[in-house]
Amino acid sequence: MILDFLEIGQIVGTHGIKGEMRVNPWCDTPDFFNNFKTLYFDKLGQNPVEVESCRPHGNIVLLKLDGIETVEQAISIKNKILYIKREDAKLEEGKYFVSELIGCKVIDADTGFEYGVLSDVSVTGANDVWHIKNSEKEYLIPAIPDVVVSTDVEKGIIEIHPLRGIFGDEN
Repeated sequence: MILDFLEIGQIVGTHGIKGEMRVNPWCDTPDFFNNFKTLYFDKLGQNPVEVESCRPHGNIVLLKLDGIETVEQAISIKNKILYIKREDAKLEEGKYFVSELIGCKVIDADTGFEYGVLSDVSVTGANDVWHIKNSEKEYLIPAIPDVVVSTDVEKGIIEIHPLRGIFGDEN
């Protein structure tokens, strides 16, 4: 499902004394944060805040927001989730946000059999692993071109050709 606002990370601490914050990015790379001039403190976009500066620092992001001038102000918003406006995000063709994939029905591309819904995504070194859950069990499938045939987040459907044995006797 396409969402209007998506989680991008969480404020986890402060950096220095002038209101700069350490953010745990919930995106492929910390550099992705640099694409946004406005962030939001809520999933409805009702509390926007302007980005004064943003820079990757190892696996985190150092972020300075308008109106946060002291370490005390930064501490007061520690653990807050930050959101982006979906239409501000530019993704390559065939790339999706994890939050848009969660909840999609996973079906067999040939038979239409429904295996379950995508419930989680694990990031591994080689490829992502999708967690497919039904009423009985959770299955893990590699998110690779040989398995994932098509993804339509607007319709909430992912078509796959499962690897032999992943779903037991079901395929």
